Amino acid sequence: MNAPAYPTPDDAEDAFYRAFELAAVDTMMSVWADDDRIACIHPMGKIVTGLAAVRDSWAQLFDGDQRMHFKIQHHQRRVDDDFAVHMLTENIYLPGDTQPRPPILATNIYRRTDNGWRMILHHSSPSVIDAGGRRPDDSPGHHLH
Repeated sequence: MNAPAYPTPDDAEDAFYRAFELAAVDTMMSVWADDDRIACIHPMGKIVTGLAAVRDSWAQLFDGDQRMHFKIQHHQRRVDDDFAVHMLTENIYLPGDTQPRPPILATNIYRRTDNGWRMILHHSSPSVIDAGGRRPDDSPGHHLH
């Protein structure tokens, strides 16, 4: 079976989140580069490196019955020659949710290959939320750095 070609980093990202929502390991791995240097960091998790370990981490995550739905908010997209970096917020809904779960911040890095764009890193972590339910970047003039 030939892996699909993703002509842009956005196409690869769309396929990544589709595979995530479907909990489809084979589809998920078709987005990733065929390279043992790939890495994935799930929220509050350890660094997972290599094709087999990354695949296993997704298989474990998809093993449950709950399926997630994502609404993505992009903060920055940068494409330079053969690399693309996307910084975004993942707003995650579980079945029956009317409001998203606390947001997850993610960085997705893609590399151009002979067969289109492929993910080489997905790093996600919880976002900071104050007692009023606002993220620090929601208030004008508030900067962490």
